[in-house]
Amino acid sequence: MNDSTVTLPWLVIRQDDNGNRYRVGRYATRAEAQKIVDSLDARGHKQLYWVERIGQNGSK
Repeated sequence: MNDSTVTLPWLVIRQDDNGNRYRVGRYATRAEAQKIVDSLDARGHKQLYWVERIGQNGSK
């Protein structure tokens, strides 16, 4: 898979208190993904949220 075939290359990742990581969702733009992270952070949960981009080989 390459960047031209990836239509939702931006991931929102959540890490819980035990260090487990989960994909929250996939988004078309970094700005869209960051908006989700900001809204989740604003809720005051202890979990950590961040944005990652899927690499050219389809991996994170």
